[in-house]
Amino acid sequence: MASKTLLVAQREYVENIRTKTFWIGIFIVPVLIGAAMGVGVLLQKFKEVQRYTVVDLGEEGLAEEAERKFRAADFTALFREIRKQSESGSLQEELRSLAATFEGVEEPEDITGEQQLALLNWTYNQPQAVRDRIEGLSTSQRYEYVDPDELGVEASDPAELRKALTKAVNDGDLFAYFVLGEDPATTLSDFQFICDNQTDDALRRAYQNTLTEIIRAKRIKEAGIRRKVAEHIQERVTFKKKKSTETGEDEDVEDEDVANQWAPIGFVYFLWIAIFSIANLLLTNTVEEKSNRIIEVLLSSVSPAQLMHGKIYGIAFTGMTIIGTWVVFALLAAWLAPSLLGDSGGSLNVLIAAISNTGYLMSFVLYFLGGYLLYAAVLVAIGSVCNTLKEAQNLMQPVMTLLMVPLIAMVFITQEPNGTVAKVLSFIPIYTPFTMMNRAAGPPETWEYIVTSALLVLTIWLTFKAAGKVFRVGVLMTGNPPKLREILGWLWKS
Repeated sequence: MASKTLLVAQREYVENIRTKTFWIGIFIVPVLIGAAMGVGVLLQKFKEVQRYTVVDLGEEGLAEEAERKFRAADFTALFREIRKQSESGSLQEELRSLAATFEGVEEPEDITGEQQLALLNWTYNQPQAVRDRIEGLSTSQRYEYVDPDELGVEASDPAELRKALTKAVNDGDLFAYFVLGEDPATTLSDFQFICDNQTDDALRRAYQNTLTEIIRAKRIKEAGIRRKVAEHIQERVTFKKKKSTETGEDEDVEDEDVANQWAPIGFVYFLWIAIFSIANLLLTNTVEEKSNRIIEVLLSSVSPAQLMHGKIYGIAFTGMTIIGTWVVFALLAAWLAPSLLGDSGGSLNVLIAAISNTGYLMSFVLYFLGGYLLYAAVLVAIGSVCNTLKEAQNLMQPVMTLLMVPLIAMVFITQEPNGTVAKVLSFIPIYTPFTMMNRAAGPPETWEYIVTSALLVLTIWLTFKAAGKVFRVGVLMTGNPPKLREILGWLWKS
């Protein structure tokens, strides 16, 4: 009996893996995941520099001060780059014109307004390739200030100036422009940001933060409040994140710790997709072979039980091939990401390290196998009583409803992995694979792993027994699918 079951399993396995579409499907998933994670970082390098200008309606030179503060990080980066190259004797041609400008300046804080202006003008006149070579030069790689004179706008009246600049925004000559109010010390209600792009809000937020610091400092000074007193009053309460260790002490929370806590969500999502799609493959295969009368030919050589078990195990081997490939790709990504992305991909590297956690990967593989066997038994029973895929889809609705619960609850369980809801769902066998995978960062107690696994194995055995009874009768039935009452009657028969 075992040999015939294995022959059926071998047939199912070979039928699936010998097709080109199977291997394309295997490789396309990690490729798409890698693209989703890495392309965003790469695309930022192709993002166009956003050109903007500022209309200052006040009389205190707020725009000039804001621009200097907005570019402070660039001033520091350029200054340090010049000092570093000067000390090493390898000053590049592009920076030689600036080196003399900073003669005698020891710290970035000592840079004068005139020197800052020289830096700005130099930066704007350099190609993007030169900007990319200077480490720490961030603002000038993304934003470029444009003097209205360069746009051919000559208007002394603020209303006319704004009208001309609005046209420049509309024509694409400017990304946006800011309007600074007449009396920022009193009110900020007339500050405006004019832009046609309503999805990229980075420039507005960055400039807004810069102006907030400047205006706040001015108001504090005018109120006669000492700076230290003002800073003390405005100081925000911040808690430094710590975590407990097995020794009973605490230590700092790193980015890797946070990523590891959230990683199970991704594993649950892919576990759900893997179990449903691969088990659904078994359902489709069973319905097609029944409608084509291939089932009848197979049953002339093997028993219904051998056929059912062979089909389930064959598709299981197919699923394990897919899952194994995904695991290999995850480990490969963890190995290659640091060298391919370097420091610029730091946060992405943290995410990849969490996803490639060997403990998570092992749990993923084991819970896939348990979840697949459980749902495969249910779906092969459904497929055996249906003559068309349309009939099978109707019977699949209750199963799909049950399968939605782990997806709905996965964020909540990740936030409270050892809470009451998580524990209750863990002991419901149809949810055990998803919930225990979701709780992996908790982690659950050892006894919970043992008890839930035992319940899952027992449920799989019982489901196989019940599915075998349905499959034995239903696989040879023709005509309309049986009613639920009839199926339940088969379960009570020996």
